[in-house]
Amino acid sequence: MPKLTKSVVDTIPYPETGQIFYRDSEIKGFGLRVGTGSKVYIAEGKVNNKTVRVTIGRHGIFTAEQARQEAKNILGMIARGINPNDADKAKRARSVTLAEAFQAYLKARSSLKPRTIYDYRRLMGTYLADWQNKPLVEISKDMIEHKHREIGARSPAQANLTMRFVRAILNFAIGQYEDSAGNPIITDNPIKRLSQTRSWYRVDRRNTVIKAHDLPAWLKAVHNLTDDSVGPNRELIRDYLLLLLFTGLRREEGLSLTWKQVDLKAKTLTLPDPKNRQAHVLPLSDFLYTLLTRRYAQTGKSSPFVFPGDGVKGYLNEPGKQMKRVTAESGVAFTLHDLRRTFITVAESLDISAYAVKRLANHKMANDVTAGYIIGDVERLRIPMQRITDFLIHASLTDSAACD
Repeated sequence: MPKLTKSVVDTIPYPETGQIFYRDSEIKGFGLRVGTGSKVYIAEGKVNNKTVRVTIGRHGIFTAEQARQEAKNILGMIARGINPNDADKAKRARSVTLAEAFQAYLKARSSLKPRTIYDYRRLMGTYLADWQNKPLVEISKDMIEHKHREIGARSPAQANLTMRFVRAILNFAIGQYEDSAGNPIITDNPIKRLSQTRSWYRVDRRNTVIKAHDLPAWLKAVHNLTDDSVGPNRELIRDYLLLLLFTGLRREEGLSLTWKQVDLKAKTLTLPDPKNRQAHVLPLSDFLYTLLTRRYAQTGKSSPFVFPGDGVKGYLNEPGKQMKRVTAESGVAFTLHDLRRTFITVAESLDISAYAVKRLANHKMANDVTAGYIIGDVERLRIPMQRITDFLIHASLTDSAACD
């Protein structure tokens, strides 16, 4: 093959199928790959006895002389033992931004729950908006420390949460992105600065519950939620709040509950994929059975959800307005998770076994050796469940009970 020049390349025909390679007569390693509809300049050589081929570009976009000069540069790298493809890969890796790494993280962690993804996106948009287009390799320890303090001035809990999220992304990046030698582009997670300087904020775990002496007023206010032209879904919200209190379900577990998860004949409620990934079956107490039977008669045939709503998900939105109404009438401020804590607190106050409480709350017992030998059975939880229900109903009628 003669020297690859414009006139020579222009006259080379396209094959009907496959590809044909043409080698330059002057520069060893410089060539042309011709396909059925393209002519592409290449450079190739060996690095560590392995053939390396680098695409330079299409004929027409690159002139023959431009491609020849680029080939000299590439072949020079190969002669020094550098794989240009690895170098390009490393260059791209070093330019990966926080937002790009986050998208790769979500793709790799395909089992993340929708709520977790929602929380991650909220952190990215709220606290890390100015970092989204920043290359990962430019995120320094000083930047981490400054960002943590900046967020912490508004919310220490959110500052810690944001930094734990960034730590997860950077740990993922350490295993995902490499330089030309196969080494991580990030060798040390800068989040370590917060541990080394003991800068993590101390955030006490929230432990609020509805106290026994507040239960009568709270339950009365909840029962007073009745439908009218202004609030047509108040009774739906009433039953939702009561379900959380009498089962200890998390707010989203209650909101998204479907009739397929409720077995009125067996008097059970099943969460197939809860927060801890362990299927959760709860027995229904008499009170819950009556509540769900009534609810099914009202909405069971018109919606797959126990608490249907007009939102995009098809079920009830978080009932903030009616929660404020209950608080105003009862004088008891509460969150939806307070209802779960109240359920668990009541269970413990009744001297129900720790293992039964954990089963009812669906808390993990993976590190408990003894728990591994205990075979759970929903019927064994029916009596403890009924005891909790009886206590809550009794507490609604008297101020003498104590669960705090």
